[in-house]
Amino acid sequence: MNHRLCFVIACWLAAGLSAEVAGQTYDRQMRERVDSVLAARYVRTPYDTNYVVRPGILKSGNGDAGDGAYGFKGVKLKGLTLKVRFNQTGNSIHAKGTVNDIYSKADLRTNFKTTFAIAAIYRGIGVGLAINPAKWKSAYKDYELNLNFYSSRLSLDASYQRSESLAGDINGDRGAQHMNAGDVSMKVLNLAGYYTFNHRRFSYPAAFTQSYIQRRSAGSWLAGISYQGGSIETTEQLKERSENAPNVRIYLGHVGIGGGYGYNWVLGRKWLLHFSMLPTFVVFNRNNMTVNGERKKAQHMRFNMLFNERAAVVYNFSPRHFAGLTLVMNNSIFDDEAVVVNQNKWRLRAFVGVRL
Repeated sequence: MNHRLCFVIACWLAAGLSAEVAGQTYDRQMRERVDSVLAARYVRTPYDTNYVVRPGILKSGNGDAGDGAYGFKGVKLKGLTLKVRFNQTGNSIHAKGTVNDIYSKADLRTNFKTTFAIAAIYRGIGVGLAINPAKWKSAYKDYELNLNFYSSRLSLDASYQRSESLAGDINGDRGAQHMNAGDVSMKVLNLAGYYTFNHRRFSYPAAFTQSYIQRRSAGSWLAGISYQGGSIETTEQLKERSENAPNVRIYLGHVGIGGGYGYNWVLGRKWLLHFSMLPTFVVFNRNNMTVNGERKKAQHMRFNMLFNERAAVVYNFSPRHFAGLTLVMNNSIFDDEAVVVNQNKWRLRAFVGVRL
């Protein structure tokens, strides 16, 4: 009986150990399979490798040695990039209009938003964590979300901002009034999508995500579409502070279609300078202003423009270490006899990174 019991226990332990080993083997196989798929995706490039390459990949695509871009050779990279980023954003609104024969002009701007972020990108797939020190002190109550997608052909910049820090002055027929933070609330969405014609030689990711390296200078014509939409309205806080303050709501919503140009300029093998502009012509808008329940609408078809500007400076200290600055701006020039709403939003980013 004791021998049978020992035999059963031994078989049970062996089965458990085999299952554990099999589980570990399966997990390892799955990790290797996923890594293999990501590696194949990372090596495969839609660009002309005489102009744009992946970091650490030879022109032949074997993925083992440095690509020689910027004069670096013989460096093995695993496809992992770590970055520390400093971001600052701002937004200003300029609006004017005449409602019930009363003319008003508003010049408002938000507080600057400053964040620090840590990002990790492995073979083109990345995650990040952003920290806003002002949030800890309850000094910044605004909310902002930015989404940027850059590929060889199609790219997208999107930002949504909800702000109660708008402050400034309103002038008009009823005199001047200063608006404190909290007197006005704003919700605004900015979208810009564009197509790169010279997508084999010109790379947006090289300038803005550093997932590629621009080896030679190149430019491209761009085609794109832009949208700005949202609302700005007075709050109960303003009403409590000033009983005679009017109830004002400004709505903006316009769509633009157009084209532009971008250029990546490689200097001294280590520097990359980028500048691009995408002006679009407004083909439809729904701008309007409401004062104490009376609404005035802008003309739906009007010759106005939306601008999307981008600039970047990237410096590669070595095959592994790099740093730089990027600037993204969205501006509108809108003029109408009834309602005028102009927005100027920008985001400045400084970063340092290491490729492993």
